[in-house]
Amino acid sequence: MSLLERVKYLANKQKISLKELALKLGMGESAIYKWDKSAPSTDNLQKVADYFGVSTDYLLGRDEPEIIEDDKLKVIASHIDDDVTEDDMEEILNFIEFIKSKNK
Repeated sequence: MSLLERVKYLANKQKISLKELALKLGMGESAIYKWDKSAPSTDNLQKVADYFGVSTDYLLGRDEPEIIEDDKLKVIASHIDDDVTEDDMEEILNFIEFIKSKNK
């Protein structure tokens, strides 16, 4: 899956067009569509990653997240190491709850 395809996938999940996303993030209307032919700036790539709560590595196809299904919700979760602390796990669970509330 290409960078543009990943962004389209995430945008579709959020029910937002690429044009709306670009404008919301302060880019030109067709900025994201151009990513099929040329690489985005680091700043714009980071803006999109932050908006969707994913890593830039995921957008670039370097990191495949685990998909966790929870009834009507699909949460993209990053890999959790075996040595995760209780505080880290609490932060992860709080983030998942935040995503759930955002998607309602």
